Amino acid sequence: MIRVLLADDQPLIRSGFRALLDLEDDIEVVAEAADGGECLALAGKHLPDVALVDIRMPVMDGIEATRRIAADPSLAGVHVVMLTNYGMDEYVFHALRAGAAGFLVKDVLPEDFLHAVRVAARGEALLAPAITRRLIDRYVSQPPPSRAGGALEELTGREREAVALAARGLSNDEIADRMVISPATAKTHLNRAMTKLHARDRAQLVILAYESGLVTPRNR
Repeated sequence: MIRVLLADDQPLIRSGFRALLDLEDDIEVVAEAADGGECLALAGKHLPDVALVDIRMPVMDGIEATRRIAADPSLAGVHVVMLTNYGMDEYVFHALRAGAAGFLVKDVLPEDFLHAVRVAARGEALLAPAITRRLIDRYVSQPPPSRAGGALEELTGREREAVALAARGLSNDEIADRMVISPATAKTHLNRAMTKLHARDRAQLVILAYESGLVTPRNR
């Protein structure tokens, strides 16, 4: 059973998401929060698998709540998916840097919304191709300084290859096909890379791949 925390300051939005989630046999909404502070408290109380968190909320915004969840070792199993009305804007970068596992616009199709919850619960990054393209475009236009180049030296060649493919938006199955390995082995490479790079999840691996120069406009 996937345990979900809903955090949004609009009761109608929460009700709509809850009604959709309650129809699923494998998903249970364990709590609802109306602001970021309440979200943080309820995350600690219920330890949900997935927290669906609105970016703009009173008391504490969703990005700060996500940052605090990601920084708390006792909440390591809570995977945050950010929700917004505002499209693929600057918030996506702040959300991913804060430790979010994914990013969804509130007008997402129901089937995509449910898929996102299940993907996040598995500990995988929810990075739609559109978001990955935005990340690539940002780093192409404004190449960032290297931040993890030294840490990347700890990765094996196969781990670096898997991280680079994940940064291009490929799934485990697609990475496995490219590397001619099993999906389980692909996941193992990524998990080992996350451990070595101290990345919370695959979303942060994507950022590290671009910031370190592992993936650049020349080799994407």
